[in-house]
Amino acid sequence: MKIVYPLMFAAWFVTPALAQDGDDKAPTVDEIVAAANRVGYYQGKDGRAQVKMEIVDGQGRRREREMTILRRDVPPPKDYQGKPEDYTGDQLFYVRFRRPADVNKTTFLVHKRPGKDDDRWLYLPALDLVKRISSADKRSSFVGSNFYYEDVSGRHIGADEHRLVETTKTYYVVESRPKDKASVEFASYKMWIHKATFLVVKVEYRDDAGKVYRTYEALKVGKVQGYPTVLKARMSDLRSKGTTTVTYEDVAYDLGLPANIFTERYLRRAPRKWMR
Repeated sequence: MKIVYPLMFAAWFVTPALAQDGDDKAPTVDEIVAAANRVGYYQGKDGRAQVKMEIVDGQGRRREREMTILRRDVPPPKDYQGKPEDYTGDQLFYVRFRRPADVNKTTFLVHKRPGKDDDRWLYLPALDLVKRISSADKRSSFVGSNFYYEDVSGRHIGADEHRLVETTKTYYVVESRPKDKASVEFASYKMWIHKATFLVVKVEYRDDAGKVYRTYEALKVGKVQGYPTVLKARMSDLRSKGTTTVTYEDVAYDLGLPANIFTERYLRRAPRKWMR
């Protein structure tokens, strides 16, 4: 699988404060995975993106989705001893669909609790129904795409055991295996983590036979407010031959999003001030 990164990993990217090859102490695999988790899901105190999703099934039929994603990090507790920017605790996610018409106003809300089951709700406007999503559904399709619900808010790094299998000039290659094998459909997955930015640029999911059946690849990365950010990505199902490509536009960080918009009250009524 070929990955193209036009001008995406130039020297102007800000490198996280971890030791690199040639330093007295190279980062451990846990430090690498933790840094990738921060860069992938915890940039800034909050964030917003306008997202376009193209879903293509194995027969070439196309569907499109457009949505707004809001994210707010819960501040660290008073007894937290580390740097505030290193804290990777609870998060709030709000996803509201605009197009096509049959999913307009459909809204997905997540209260992410690393190490515990997330709280998840889905608002279905056609039924005027707020549905609580079971934590067991986190590895099921997100609105008919090749992404899973867990891909949207992120998998807890403590749920897997990680092993550094290769270090190249450009990437750390990490293999991860679930601690609770019965809770997921994969036997392992391998991540290519860019050494200068700690962005995950490629993931391969493998089944019990060791065969790759699902892949993620970053197609375009840019710098937004000093943060290296994935601007386009694709998830592919190698069994069904289906793909989902997402493009992130108008990405912004540190907006000052209030906590109260990440509640059931705003599932039916969008917080318009913060949606554009």
